[in-house]
Amino acid sequence: MYFVKSPFFLRWLYSKSIWHMPRHDKKVYLTFDDGPIPEITPFILDILKKYQAKATFFCVGENIKKNPHLFQRILAEGHQVGNHTYNHLKGWETNDEQYLMNVAQCQELTQTDLFRPPYAKATKSQLRQLYQSYRVIMWDIMSGDFDLNLSPQKCLANVLPNIKNGSVIIFHDNIKAIPRVKYALPKTIEFLLKNNYQLARID
Repeated sequence: MYFVKSPFFLRWLYSKSIWHMPRHDKKVYLTFDDGPIPEITPFILDILKKYQAKATFFCVGENIKKNPHLFQRILAEGHQVGNHTYNHLKGWETNDEQYLMNVAQCQELTQTDLFRPPYAKATKSQLRQLYQSYRVIMWDIMSGDFDLNLSPQKCLANVLPNIKNGSVIIFHDNIKAIPRVKYALPKTIEFLLKNNYQLARID
């Protein structure tokens, strides 16, 4: 189960996390979780370059280690990176010491002040410590592109009607998401540009 729009109770529970950016700016923030991987990250980067759009990539440390050239391409093309743990851990199922060590292991590679917990699942005690060093970035629009039962068209429909100034949208650069990302990402960017949104990275 996942929520396309971030629900109030989660925003209340994780009130120190960032769920959207300022609403007064006509900007939207595309974010990509789980990469970089050769199967889809180059496509995403090519699309972003085509439309001169910037984005934020929440990278998994072990994927950076496997694909350092893709990580360097993300940086070289002017995108932002965030920490997404080294092994894509679920905080709810991991003790605090192990979880925070895993974040620190990824941090050696990402060198960022942005963090997003995989599955949006981190305990209050884990977050309490993470807030001391990171801005924890959640979302207000979840595309659902990882959902194998979701059509590409429905994935796009999850995104477009919910866009507001300052929206933080999650797509994924993982294998499960490929058909939906390839369909929905270009159409999302075209919609945003047509409606005079700036596509910005989280700085």
